Amino acid sequence: MSRLRALWRLGAVLGQALGGALICALLFPFLAPAQRMGHVGRWSARMLQALGIALEVRGSVHPGPVLLVANHVSWIDILAVNAVHPARFVSKADVRHWPFLGWLVACGGTLFIERERKRDALRVVHQIAQALQEGGVVAVFPEGTTSDGHDVLPFHANLLQAAIATESPVQPVVLRYRDARAAVSQAPAYVGDTSLAASLWSTLRAEGLVATVMVENAQGARHADRRALAEHLRDTIVGRLREEGA
Repeated sequence: MSRLRALWRLGAVLGQALGGALICALLFPFLAPAQRMGHVGRWSARMLQALGIALEVRGSVHPGPVLLVANHVSWIDILAVNAVHPARFVSKADVRHWPFLGWLVACGGTLFIERERKRDALRVVHQIAQALQEGGVVAVFPEGTTSDGHDVLPFHANLLQAAIATESPVQPVVLRYRDARAAVSQAPAYVGDTSLAASLWSTLRAEGLVATVMVENAQGARHADRRALAEHLRDTIVGRLREEGA
């Protein structure tokens, strides 16, 4: 049954991917940025449904420009956050070169960073700052990679400089997955040597998968020390995960 369910969901996912591509190609050239982001949010919610993932939301995103700072478990994180409030994400540059998916992700306004080049962080900081100054919502994963959902890796502080420089609020976002078998589901895991295809198939086969997005209170970043801010944000996220039993 799980295999048949997964195949059915896969068909729905492919249909949503095609629909997203058509929206990007045919509609986005004629839409204002806010309208584009509205489509991103609605498409992300539909994709979660196609994947068989229920969405549980606690809290709300601060109105106006804000930098969302989240822990990173899976590629599904982007869909989950976007379904709550569409945002421009920062992603590793390799994703831009993925066939089809790279183009689709770029169409959603993603900012790409070459993490191997330290100087590239400064370029992306400027891009984030510009997006915040224009009233946008930007989301980052300061771990720089995924973890297994039980813990949170150390945060890199560089990208937080954009919020400090523009005096924009920062808001921690806690991501957690559970399913019918485990309080911390490993179905959506995208860590280590796990391939995207394997993670997708595991997700499609999962029973009762729920993505929980906990949006904590926004905090001011004016005159903050970026390393101290990164540590404080990580502590907030870790504390919430421990309260939830992760």
